[in-house]
Amino acid sequence: MDTQLDAPRARLSVGFVLLPRFTMLPFAAFVDCLRLAADEGDTSRPVQCRWRFLSPDGRPATASNGAQIAPCEPYAQRAVEEFDYLVVCGGLLDDKAAADAATIAYLQRAAARGVPLIGLCTGPFALIQAGLMTNRRCCVSWYHYKDLTTRYPDVMPVADRLFVVDGDRITCSGGTAAADLAAWLIERHIGRAWAQKSLHIMLIDGARRGNTAQPQPAVQDQVQDNRVRRGIHIIEQHLNDPPSTTALADMLGISKRQLERGFMRELGMSPSTFSRDLRLRYGLWLLHNTQRSITEISAECGFADNAHFTRQFKRQFDRSPSHIARQADETMPPPADEDLAGLFSRRSHL
Repeated sequence: MDTQLDAPRARLSVGFVLLPRFTMLPFAAFVDCLRLAADEGDTSRPVQCRWRFLSPDGRPATASNGAQIAPCEPYAQRAVEEFDYLVVCGGLLDDKAAADAATIAYLQRAAARGVPLIGLCTGPFALIQAGLMTNRRCCVSWYHYKDLTTRYPDVMPVADRLFVVDGDRITCSGGTAAADLAAWLIERHIGRAWAQKSLHIMLIDGARRGNTAQPQPAVQDQVQDNRVRRGIHIIEQHLNDPPSTTALADMLGISKRQLERGFMRELGMSPSTFSRDLRLRYGLWLLHNTQRSITEISAECGFADNAHFTRQFKRQFDRSPSHIARQADETMPPPADEDLAGLFSRRSHL
C-alpha cells in the first residue's frame, strides 16, 4: 500500500530522478533525512515531507552497488508541478549511466515551470546535458572535478564546497554532504527542530554549511602528464598510509627519477612534498570539521606520531593543531546566505 497516495499536501515534496547506476549513499542520506523529518518518531508517515522515486518508464532503478529501488513511477505519471524540488541522483560516468532523452525532457519541463532542480553527486552532469546550467556555478566532488571540466569546459565548477545554491539550481558534491543539503532544506521549509531531529537519529552531530570546504583540493585538472595524474590519484587514496616515492614509482611502472621530474615539472614540488602538503591540508580540514583528537588526526593523515604531525603542521600553517582546534568555530567561513536569496520566494506555497 502506498502511504503517500492519500496524504494531505506536505510542506516539502521532493521527486528523485534516479539515473542508471546512481550512487546509493547520497540518495539514501537525502531521502532518509526527509523520512525522519516527515513525522514524529520514526514511522515513515509522509505528513510533513513527501518523496517519490522516478524513472523514465517506471522500471526499478539500479544503483552502482547493484541494489534496486522499487517501485519507481514513470515521468508521465507525475507532473513536475507536484514537486517543490526535483533531485537528480547521478553516479557512474559512462555511456550506460547517461541521462536519456526522456529524462532530459522531464528536467527541461521542470525548469520551464520554475521547479528548483538539485544535482547530487554526478547529477549535475545531467543538468548540464539538458542545457540547464548555463552561467550557473556547479558544485562537484574533488574526485570528479577533472571529469566535469574535461567534458564541459564552459561550466563554472566549484570543488571547494559541499553544496552550492545558484538561484533555482542546487548542486551537491555527493556523499554525506547530501544529508547536510537535505537538512538545510528541511530547516527552511519545516523548521530547525525537524532538521536536527533527522540528523540526531542518523547519529550526525549537526548540519555543515554549504560553504564548508571539501576534504581534498581538486589538483588533477592542473596536470597534463597522465603518469603524474595517476600518482596524485594513488596519493589521494592512501593519505593514512602514504607510499614512498620509490613505491609510488613502482606502482606506476616508471623510475623514481622520472616520477620526481614529472612532479617537479607539473607541480613544482617533489612527490613526497606534495603528499605531505596534501595530508597536512586534510589534517586542517579535520580540525575544522570534526571532533577527532589530534592523535587520531595525525594517524589519519599518515604521520608517525603527534610530534611529527605538530611540527610539520606548524611549519606549514604557522599555528599548532591545538590552536586551530580551539579556534575552529571562529575561523569557519561565514554563511553565504547571499547565494540563497530568491530561491524560496519562487515557491508560492511557502
